[in-house]
Amino acid sequence: MSKPKPSNITISKKNLIWRSGYETLVIQPWGKDSLRVRATRGSQVLDHDWCLLPPEPASPKIEIQDSNATLTNGKIRLILSADGGLTFVHALSGRILLAEPPPPLPDNPHVSARQFKSLPGDLFRIEVNFAAQPGERFYGLGQHQHGLLDQKGCVIELSQRNTEVSIPFLLSSMGYGFLWHNPAVGRVELGVNRTRWVAKAARQVDFWITCGDTLAEILEHYADASGHSPALPAWAAGFWQCKLRYASQQELLDVAREFQQRGLPLDVIVIDGGHWTMMGDWQFDPDRWPDPAGMVQELEAMGVKTMVSVWPTVNANSPSFEALLKKGCLVRTERGVAATSLMIDTKPSGPVYLHLYDAMHPGARQFIWEKIRQGYYQHGVKMFWLDANEPEFYPTDYDHLRFYLGSGMEVGNLYPQLHQKAFYDGLRSEGEQEIITLGRSAWAGSQRYGAAVWSGDIPSTFEALRAQLPAGLNIGLSGIPWWTTDIGGFHGGDPCTPYFQELIVRWFQYGVFCPIFRLHGYRSPGALWTGAPNEPWSFGERAYAIIRELLFLRQRMKPYILEQMQAASLKGIPPMRPLFFDFPHDPACAAIEDQFMFGPDLLVAPVLYEGQRERMVYLPAGTDWTDAYTGEQHSGGTWTHTPAPLERLPLFIRAGRKLPILPE
Repeated sequence: MSKPKPSNITISKKNLIWRSGYETLVIQPWGKDSLRVRATRGSQVLDHDWCLLPPEPASPKIEIQDSNATLTNGKIRLILSADGGLTFVHALSGRILLAEPPPPLPDNPHVSARQFKSLPGDLFRIEVNFAAQPGERFYGLGQHQHGLLDQKGCVIELSQRNTEVSIPFLLSSMGYGFLWHNPAVGRVELGVNRTRWVAKAARQVDFWITCGDTLAEILEHYADASGHSPALPAWAAGFWQCKLRYASQQELLDVAREFQQRGLPLDVIVIDGGHWTMMGDWQFDPDRWPDPAGMVQELEAMGVKTMVSVWPTVNANSPSFEALLKKGCLVRTERGVAATSLMIDTKPSGPVYLHLYDAMHPGARQFIWEKIRQGYYQHGVKMFWLDANEPEFYPTDYDHLRFYLGSGMEVGNLYPQLHQKAFYDGLRSEGEQEIITLGRSAWAGSQRYGAAVWSGDIPSTFEALRAQLPAGLNIGLSGIPWWTTDIGGFHGGDPCTPYFQELIVRWFQYGVFCPIFRLHGYRSPGALWTGAPNEPWSFGERAYAIIRELLFLRQRMKPYILEQMQAASLKGIPPMRPLFFDFPHDPACAAIEDQFMFGPDLLVAPVLYEGQRERMVYLPAGTDWTDAYTGEQHSGGTWTHTPAPLERLPLFIRAGRKLPILPE
């Protein structure tokens, strides 16, 4: 006689539903080879679309047996036990991808892999636990400065800060991708014995999981679910010139004209902060920028695009403050004075308390775009640098903030994505098609709004340069294909010192092969908000001669770069990726963290230490390799001792491909 099927498991509209006590669990197909899982102890499961797009219709196979149920969607299968335990397997091989651990006390229904602790206002402190698997490696999770590519063993804070970008998408060496679809502040603990996701204040468990036979397939599923990046405009693949800061229209134009006189390629020039009348006005100061439309036209005639830095902060002296306050479009504070940071502004000159516009409020997004349209777009400016878009505030207490969509603890990580959406939607409303913004932060889905990310205000040191390699590789594996650093680091670099002159050359050599090629920095010694010169010719004759050739190398590489950007847009494949991405069957590649592939055919081995003039380079198995400078042939699966004089970094080209590393 067969056992009765579990009474607490049902099927509804192609979804599998489990109920026990006060908890409701819903599992549904969500894209190719993918599932979405939500669980709550609230009154109902909510349909928040923090970043997930509506999925294509699916035809899952659902079966309820006597002790469990299964839901199969393509290559992924969920096994749901009668007590609510979750196990995800590869449907074709039966290999376990991810599983909740069994309760330590099977007879105690109150001990679960999913934990809810009640908080005021229908919120819970939520934990979700999964069993660790031997040898598993973890990648993605945004951009962090810990200097690690494989993040197994790390505790990663899920919160946005300068230099720390929280994107809760994890890529596992076990063949799955996992999105913690929750903008709450929290953390993920990638322990040896357990993987634990924590939301400090949320209404429900909400995650999405996918699988594939290759990492490229997994990332394509993720792009389908959270949004594909647009195609990178061809001009954005060139060189971007920036410093903190060009203080006037005349100074900026003089620099652009100097590029032209020297015959140097220049595609974008950036106007940093402090160009405004005051924060929140979102307009040029006419005393220092008397003819922005004429400036933009002159730059366009040179083939140079203009990018302007805009902040989400509002000075209480600006007319925008009162207008936003009346509309309820400012970020509120839960207690005390309603200001979020003390910063230097232009009027009044010196420190002022600043407020944040609420990017989570649709009306606030419309308001800021209208100000941007009047202050910049009407002059021809179509590129925007969204600085401090974490958002930056002091002290960094998310529980002190209240947004349109909820408390800071519940939704705080979503801010940069919706700020980017405000500019993307605004530019699209004006008929623009080539859209790119530059931000210091991002969240899942930011890529679909044309968001490029840079690694924040890092120091000018070789140690910082080394940390950027894994930071850039991991954010690429988090769905953000457009990434860059401040070449040379942001602060602490003195262009007159031999140390910095060597550093800037090595950083330029690395920067040529980053998705976005951009020079920036607050060079010393210099006055407040106006650091020392930061142009390619500012670092001594020897450095300039090397940098000049690198600028032309980037120009020659543009067709290849745009090939990779097309793949990023169509398939979600990052142009800059670890060796194991292209060579998964070479086990040695998993241990290489100081080299990377730039597209499928170019291996880059940056020089990362002061005084280093040679380095060992591993060449992956499965193909032969050509030294890009000497033409020497090498077999794959071998190490080679490679010279690295200051004038060049080691580059190797996959057999059968020709790339214009050397000028004709």
